[in-house]
Amino acid sequence: MTTETEQPEQGVDPEGQEVTTTDAPAEASTPGDAAAEETPELSVATPLDVPGQHRLDLDRAIEAILFISDEPLGVVQLAATVARPVAEVRAAITRLVADYDGTGTSGEPRTDIAESPALVGGGRRAFELREVGGGWRFYVRQEYDALVAGFVLTQTSTKLSQAALETLAVIAYKQPISRSQVASIRAVNVDSVVRTLLGRGLVTEVDTDPETGAILYGTTEQLLVHLGINSLDELPHISPLLEDGQEGFDLDG
Repeated sequence: MTTETEQPEQGVDPEGQEVTTTDAPAEASTPGDAAAEETPELSVATPLDVPGQHRLDLDRAIEAILFISDEPLGVVQLAATVARPVAEVRAAITRLVADYDGTGTSGEPRTDIAESPALVGGGRRAFELREVGGGWRFYVRQEYDALVAGFVLTQTSTKLSQAALETLAVIAYKQPISRSQVASIRAVNVDSVVRTLLGRGLVTEVDTDPETGAILYGTTEQLLVHLGINSLDELPHISPLLEDGQEGFDLDG
């Protein structure tokens, strides 16, 4: 009994010699290649990545953060907040400044989507993005100061409560002073009252206590204007005004 075996295909070359040919073996794949094909690309989520929508625009993100901040924010702090390089944040701020000045447009150049959002641009805004104290903050432009000041004054009651007046007096005579020190003199919690005085622009943060880190408060120029005096030296002596002496006001001279 014989079995048929597959024979190599034979052919004839141009000179009449028989030539044996075989099919070339398929290239073998390595385990490393298979692993490379199966491993998905890694992506790192950032605060600008929102599930279900395109990544947030960098310029608009910085704009939103600065809008709600009540103090100047540095470039490094902004970069850490949005998890983007400092150079990109600087470029975004430059675009925003030009946008608000009416000399350019803002909007991050995008390559991750088919169509970039329309760049925002227009006339000169009534506010500006200004660098002060090592950070950036929104300010009303100078030509609108009087208008805004008039509006604020009409929206704010001109009369201070008795508690606010007493707290203001303590700060005026004992500045710089912390909230806890004011509370100790008045024997009541003064947190809300101090916030009211800050909102009225009558007191401001002037320093921090080197030992405790507590914020120290002092009065502003606006208080002098309201009192009609040029300096705190013109404040009346406090001792004659106190029924029980000058405890807590030993600096009064």
